This record gives sequence, C-alpha cells and structure tokens, in this order.
Amino acid sequence: MIYPIRLYGDPVLRRRARPVQDFSGIKRLAEDMLETMLEARGVGLAAPQIGISQRLFVAVEYAEEPEGEERPLRDLVRRVHVVVNPVLLHQEGEVEGLEGCLSLPGLYAEEVPRAERLRVEYQDEEGRPRVLELEGYMARVFQHEIDHLDGLLFFDRLPKARREAFLEENRAELARIQKEARALLKELSQG
Repeated sequence: MIYPIRLYGDPVLRRRARPVQDFSGIKRLAEDMLETMLEARGVGLAAPQIGISQRLFVAVEYAEEPEGEERPLRDLVRRVHVVVNPVLLHQEGEVEGLEGCLSLPGLYAEEVPRAERLRVEYQDEEGRPRVLELEGYMARVFQHEIDHLDGLLFFDRLPKARREAFLEENRAELARIQKEARALLKELSQG
C-alpha cells in the first residue's frame, strides 16, 4: 500500500512519536513504508511522515546506477533497514551537508550539521535487539529519520541565523506546502 506522505504543517510531524510495543503489524507496515518511500524516490521514511506516530523508520542503501543504464529504483536497493525504537548510543565528529525531505518536497538546505559517525541501538521488525555503527551518508540518513521521530525537521538543526534565512528565503514555498498539508488532512478526514 502506498501511503500519502504528510507534509510540513501537519501536526503529526512536530510530535514526539510513541515507542512501538506491539510488533504484530510492524513487518507489513515497514513493507508499505518502503513501497511509499520508493515511489517518492527517497532514501528514508519515518512513520510520522505517513501519519503514524510510532518510533519506526525505514531507510535504504542504494547501489550505484550503471553508467548509461536506466533501472527501476527498486533494482538498485542494496540493503533495507527497518529501525524500531532507535536510541543513539554514540555520536562522533561533525560534518555539514545538504539535506532535503519528502515532507518538504523541493526544499533543501546546505550545511546541515550532523555527527559523522554514530552507533545506534534499535529493534528490528520482529522486536529483536540490534546495534549498528554507521558513518558518512547513512549516518546522516539515520539522524534525519530519528529527528522525525522526535518531531524535528532538518532545518531545525541549522544554526539560528541560517535557520531564519532558510525560513525567510522559502516563505512562499513553505506556505504553499502548508496549504497542501491542510488539504491532505481534510481529504484524509473525509475518507
């Protein structure tokens, strides 16, 4: 099932998600989230982004697309991560980078600070405990998705002056996205 992605302005994106306690439907939900994320051409998707306030996200590592070949995104998936109830155990280094978000389509911010390396403890889709060490791009993806579980968006991580500049420069686009978010919420409430 492909879910509609909740957009900036939807209150669910600003709430701290609840821990997952019942794992009976998590495998199916994670599969649906993965389908939704691939359809939107993303690298990660948190449950609040589909309107479910639970501490769960999916993320994928893609293989490089062979030069000159057009392949479906699904064929490039090397590894799928289903992350439930994540806890950051260790963060190291700091690096700035470009980020965007499926809930803020078309908007990006450069110089978003993130830890360069991290260790995260979590449960898989069946509730088994796991620990993963990440660095570079996937460390950034995990931090971005964990922020969603805490009600934060990527621009919240920018230093104050840059955050204010981002909001000012994108004021019209943010207002348009908020309007779309309200329309989607209205449609979902009537459905």
